Amino acid sequence: MTDQTRQSFLQRISNLTRSATSLRARIRRGIGLSTPEADVPVQEEPPAEVTRQSRAPEGQCVYAIGDVHGRCDLLMKLVEQIDEDSKSLPEGTKRVLVFLGDYIDRGLQSKDVIEFMLSDRMQAFERVFLMGNHEEALLRFLNDVNFGKQWVRYGGAETLYSYGLQPPQNARAAMQSHEAMDAYKRAWDKVWTDFRNRLPEQHLKFYQNLQHYYVTGDYLFVHAGLRPGESLENQTVRDMLWIREEFLDAEEQFPQVVVHGHTPTDGVFRDDRRIGLDTGAFISGKLSAVRLFRDEVSFLST
Repeated sequence: MTDQTRQSFLQRISNLTRSATSLRARIRRGIGLSTPEADVPVQEEPPAEVTRQSRAPEGQCVYAIGDVHGRCDLLMKLVEQIDEDSKSLPEGTKRVLVFLGDYIDRGLQSKDVIEFMLSDRMQAFERVFLMGNHEEALLRFLNDVNFGKQWVRYGGAETLYSYGLQPPQNARAAMQSHEAMDAYKRAWDKVWTDFRNRLPEQHLKFYQNLQHYYVTGDYLFVHAGLRPGESLENQTVRDMLWIREEFLDAEEQFPQVVVHGHTPTDGVFRDDRRIGLDTGAFISGKLSAVRLFRDEVSFLST
């Protein structure tokens, strides 16, 4: 993909403004829909001047990686960069590697990403794996075959492909007759059964044991963000995995600087409240990470 094509794509998805996204959310709440909508990229404001002082724990260097979305090739490159960078740390420094969720969907190497994370490649680091809304979607599909039709609309098809399965086609044609609808349902039942049978037990345990947030030093790591005005104890899992405008647009600071993914932008975002690391790796080719050491904040990307 050329730089011009990538920029054009990112511009198009940025044109889906926050106000339109907020309106859809209000409409959904008004009619009582409980299923979160597929995450829609929104345009970021230019970063403000950073004046807040924050520190990583003494004797630790914390790296956090944004949304991978099935790009194992980029993940391996970024981990190599982090590995090389960490060699310059003072002897005895504890190295922590935090993943912010959304390892799967949209990219065809989704299964490979999980295999890489479960491998011995990152043994030199203490690893923290957070849950993203796309991992939540996979777990929901495992329990509810009917959710598959929604999951594939925002990236689940690529995850199924990576596990050697193909989602049923011609959903529109299935509406033309009872026979077609029955055939379509049977096709989904088969995909659901096959996926449950093919999913390695180690992968299932990985998905089921993901954390919702992680706190260390002056930083809190979470997939999507937090609801302003609520203590950490009162935050909901739904908000931690799905929140957008209410978190992004708020002005008040949390007790910790929030490091998050979930909302794709052309570059990393940093202000006094938050650090956003989702740079749309699945389409941009840019997977990003932050390095937090003492009071220093720096970034790495592919």
